[in-house]
Amino acid sequence: MKQWIPYLNKAPTVAVVRLNGAIGMSGRGSLNDEAIGPVLEKAFRRGKPAAVALQINSPGGSPVQSSLIGARIRRLSEEKKVPVLAFVEDVAASGGYWLAASADEIFADESSILGSIGVISAGFGAHVFLARQGIERRVYTAGRSKSMLDPFRPENEEDVERLNRLLGQIHENFIAHVQAQRGPKLAQDPELFTGEIWLGKAAVEVGLADGIGHMMPVLKERFGDKVRLRRYGLKRPFLSRFGMSLAQDAVSGIEERAHFARFGL
Repeated sequence: MKQWIPYLNKAPTVAVVRLNGAIGMSGRGSLNDEAIGPVLEKAFRRGKPAAVALQINSPGGSPVQSSLIGARIRRLSEEKKVPVLAFVEDVAASGGYWLAASADEIFADESSILGSIGVISAGFGAHVFLARQGIERRVYTAGRSKSMLDPFRPENEEDVERLNRLLGQIHENFIAHVQAQRGPKLAQDPELFTGEIWLGKAAVEVGLADGIGHMMPVLKERFGDKVRLRRYGLKRPFLSRFGMSLAQDAVSGIEERAHFARFGL
């Protein structure tokens, strides 16, 4: 007589990890490798999931944190032999697309924004204002490059060249990551790595995404109607639930809104 073993008939489980917000911000619960790393580790290791689904809504941020998170996703996927599917919500741009490109497949809404494969550095210059106010800036350094791009001193051509060189190197790393992950899926489009952005269908046409689709319908089609979801994500710190650290959270919120505003969101 055969004995019924319950776990043999269980529906497949998909671990769902939410990657939301600007990357590498200073606020509590921000999207960085230190915070999201343990979440990803649990998602890949707990209960032998059939796949890990990434819900992505990020305008980008720190290239280093984007690289660290993306590398962790790839390492865990290969170690555990678990496929990764990315589902883009409003935006996966710049570092947000770096995260999406770490998945094996990318799906988006028709109005999702994808791309912005480029690097940006922004600042301000206040030396004229200081001069008009009669304020003298005094800076002393050991090392001629130590005060590079000081906003209170006139712009130096050598500093700008140095910055552009650094930005170019980071851009090359970004391009290499996308090419390694997307490979032959990418179209031969001259605008692909210029920082240009695409909406859903156009992103599919140039190879930045694999299809138009929302998470639940795609997972049901892939794993059956009885597929189960196990959700993971960053939790708000205990004190912040009671309104603590409002000043820091407010500043972080303003910074994050500025990132999203670049894409009209």
